[in-house]
Amino acid sequence: MTIRRATKADLGAIRVLWQAMEDEIGGPEWVRETWEEELVDVERRLHDAAIFIAEDDGEPVGYLGLDFRDRRIAEVQSLYVDPKARRRGVAAALIAEAAAAARAHGYSHIHLDVQTTNHGAIAVYERLGFVEYQKCLSVSLDALDQRLGATPSGESMGRVFVQTDDETSIEKAVAQFVPRLGRSAHTEVSPPRNGWIEIDDELCGRDPKALRRLGQELSYRTGGVVLTLGIEDGAVVRYVLLDRGSIADEYASVPEYYGPLPPGDVIALGANPTVVHRLTGADPERVRAVARTARSAEELPAPNDLYAQLAELLGVGSGSE
Repeated sequence: MTIRRATKADLGAIRVLWQAMEDEIGGPEWVRETWEEELVDVERRLHDAAIFIAEDDGEPVGYLGLDFRDRRIAEVQSLYVDPKARRRGVAAALIAEAAAAARAHGYSHIHLDVQTTNHGAIAVYERLGFVEYQKCLSVSLDALDQRLGATPSGESMGRVFVQTDDETSIEKAVAQFVPRLGRSAHTEVSPPRNGWIEIDDELCGRDPKALRRLGQELSYRTGGVVLTLGIEDGAVVRYVLLDRGSIADEYASVPEYYGPLPPGDVIALGANPTVVHRLTGADPERVRAVARTARSAEELPAPNDLYAQLAELLGVGSGSE
């Protein structure tokens, strides 16, 4: 086997090896090139850097494209060995020639990119001392849009309010049920104020699903009205009004924050002023004015401000008496 520098006379052989590489390990469709696109870089490397051909009895069995565009580090842009010539040191011999050329050009380091699924090549490079120093990640824009819509962008918080003055029974119920939800750092049951007892639980405060479960359990146990009020992912203000364990009304400031919903579900996540008035005594006109919905959180008051407005409206705010 011999290694030599390629010339323009080798373009045909380079094309055959390049096409074999594309067919075998070309990567995702969106990074693939045509030969015409690759040819521009091949001709530049032949002129400004180097391409090495590995031959076995005069037959090309591998090639390596070296690039000197980066002034700080030499780059191996292409490296491919025909399957029938593998495990014979061809890749190592090509890299040795590239390293010698890079050193002669004044470089102290050489690097390359490799598909994460190309385990055989990765093993060769690691045996030669190449180490990973960065990762190249990609995502489709459609997938990114879905993730951005479903991924939390901030912290969640929430409280449960029980419409009763029986603090002792609520403390007992909370102590019995919260451990079933998971481990909570702290739980505080406040004395009745304006006819409501407030429960501030660390676990339920950061987990909207747990918050709802606690509210539903307390409404079922007391046979009365319970309100859960919170901010989800730092963006969506939501309340759930429960009566005797069943949901009487639910509001979400951005109904489609987690993804598209049927039109009927979007409407259902708007406040029902009549129900809210019946269960909390809140003025229906104020409910319509405050509990608005929108397509994005930016179209509404800041989540903390909206939370405070709803708390006052529903009679559970710090200023409610």
